[in-house]
Amino acid sequence: MHPAPSVIIFTVLSGLGFGLLTFLGLGMPKVTGWEAFFYFAIAYALAVGGLVSSTFHLGNPQRALKAFTQWRSSWLSREAWLSTFALIVLAVFGAAAVFVGVTIAPLGLLGTLLSLATVLATAMIYAQLKTVPRWNHWLTPLHMLTVSLAGGAIIAQQTTAAIVLLLAAGGVQILHWVLGDRRFGERGHTIETATGLGDRGKARLFEPPHTGSNYLLKEMAHVVGRKHAQKLRIISFVAMILIPLIIVALLPVNPFTAALATLFYLVGAFASRWLFFAEAEHVVRLYYGASGSEPPYQPSFSS
Repeated sequence: MHPAPSVIIFTVLSGLGFGLLTFLGLGMPKVTGWEAFFYFAIAYALAVGGLVSSTFHLGNPQRALKAFTQWRSSWLSREAWLSTFALIVLAVFGAAAVFVGVTIAPLGLLGTLLSLATVLATAMIYAQLKTVPRWNHWLTPLHMLTVSLAGGAIIAQQTTAAIVLLLAAGGVQILHWVLGDRRFGERGHTIETATGLGDRGKARLFEPPHTGSNYLLKEMAHVVGRKHAQKLRIISFVAMILIPLIIVALLPVNPFTAALATLFYLVGAFASRWLFFAEAEHVVRLYYGASGSEPPYQPSFSS
């Protein structure tokens, strides 16, 4: 699928922000006063900034409030509500820590649970889609959750948690790539199943569905070359997992090393999330002659 910058920014930054809020709610680190202010300022800048960026993918961003009305059936709507509750609860928790010097543990725990639920709701927006086999798997929520928490642990300077979560995120990321590459084929989606003509033998594209480009081809038929994908996978894994792991495990714990590890983590996370969207094969591609990783028909007006 076509990797929309606004959605990539949204999932990476909000995931990192709510990952950090998860640890702050647990009192990791247990901070008050100005120190708490800076931690919560970073967390809210990431979480809110990511959520705001998601509205730029809407045709009419001013209608974003309508997302709150479909909570019974839409994971996007549930994410909107959960993120709002998490931000409100942790705002009260953070205000008490900053201005009164008191940490209200039950409130922090509630905020932590809401932050985790927000990340899982974001992941379920994609994991529920049966039309995208690569995403429609239990590894998708686990992947987004471990990446989110690993980033949060790095900023929170929780060395042991960061090491464990980076190792977990790395393992889940590799598994997500390996199993994801097989998902389309394992589902058995073909042009025969898409058209319902399988009982008549092998189907083939007689004429293209359109004489020109269209929204479906633009948004859901993006193809990334295998060679480029492998390079980006290596870059994302090294930047998001290996380098932060080395920094966290071997260098002294302080704001500078945390910032350095976070910088590399973000570079890798953006590359990983770009691939998350770019490598996703939507079944609508089958109507344009695509097969698995093979590109679909692309209309051209050239002679």
